Amino acid sequence: MALNGIDISSWQSGIDVSSVPAEFIIAKATEGTGYVNPDCARAVDQALDCGKLAGVYMYVRGSGAQAEAKFFVDQVRGWLHKAVLAVDWESGSNNAWGNVGYLDAVVAEIIRLTGIKPLIYASASVYGQIAQVGQSHDCGLWVAQYASMDGTGYQDAPWNENAYGCTIRQYSSNGRLSGYNGPLDLNKFYGSREDWLAYAAFDGSQQPAPNITVPVAPDTNISGGDTYTVQSGDTLSGIASAYGTSWQHLAEINRIADANRIYPGQVLRIDSAAPAAAAPAGSYTVQPGDNLSSIAFRYGTSVQAIASANGIANPDLIYPGQVLSLGGGAAQDSGHSYTVQSGDTLSGIAQSLGTSVQALASANGIANPDLIYPGQTINY
Repeated sequence: MALNGIDISSWQSGIDVSSVPAEFIIAKATEGTGYVNPDCARAVDQALDCGKLAGVYMYVRGSGAQAEAKFFVDQVRGWLHKAVLAVDWESGSNNAWGNVGYLDAVVAEIIRLTGIKPLIYASASVYGQIAQVGQSHDCGLWVAQYASMDGTGYQDAPWNENAYGCTIRQYSSNGRLSGYNGPLDLNKFYGSREDWLAYAAFDGSQQPAPNITVPVAPDTNISGGDTYTVQSGDTLSGIASAYGTSWQHLAEINRIADANRIYPGQVLRIDSAAPAAAAPAGSYTVQPGDNLSSIAFRYGTSVQAIASANGIANPDLIYPGQVLSLGGGAAQDSGHSYTVQSGDTLSGIAQSLGTSVQALASANGIANPDLIYPGQTINY
């Protein structure tokens, strides 16, 4: 049994969820300790009113674990025991990224305040982190991993779905569904309607035990010329690093066409004699903890330029070992900028400059268009 659904944020403000063929919707509610999605309440209430299942999530900013959790709970209190709760753990605009203890503290505080175990969302590249926290608190996992950025409808069997245990799999950020003219995040929930309500602790019901696969780290003591069996959560770059070689070399000797497509149980030839190869000129190999904004800043280009050059639809989803074209070098600086004033909104600035919110957000590495601050410089 499985259910199909979408997750939404302010980027989809105004979406008529009653018209979209989704059995559930999960809406962004808060970010940090100061931002509330202005369209969350409308979307969630509309979903519940038309008989759909609903969820709400908080985006971690690293501004204080207990404070962020309390801010989220205060905003969603009216949907407790009606909607599933979730914590979004991503690198963009997250000062606590990489600190698993911080994520653990956020989850623990939500449970303390509500008695409800939230789902934990992250990309497959950090599955080990969320699996650790999920096991500690008996929470389900919501894992994002895409086969490509091509447009798609719902999929019965998303690519690589059996590589790890999870409650929800997000498999596309370029979903195309009737009832909405734009890209949507598509998700598969591994359970029934009753299971969903159990995760929401509907009427105080017992939450089901989550399906979590514990990743196994590579044995770094094996000598060159041996083999390694891929474990859940592994990446080719991580295996290569453990054996002192390069992911490019492992891909070559194992005839792997796509470095993002390895699977648990796959046996890889290991030849640690080959040194780690440098990325081709004009490119960069993504490292653990990287995000597109930091890479763009480092090489004097923009998030938009790198995303465009590599066909990346969701700038928050890149993977260790991924080779990115830097878009032909540093981006050209237009020489035009605007300093944010008190009361400004990105949409208002975009309108006055004759451009779009999306263009300004991409050009300036702004992950959340609703979060800008006085004194911030906006290039256009």
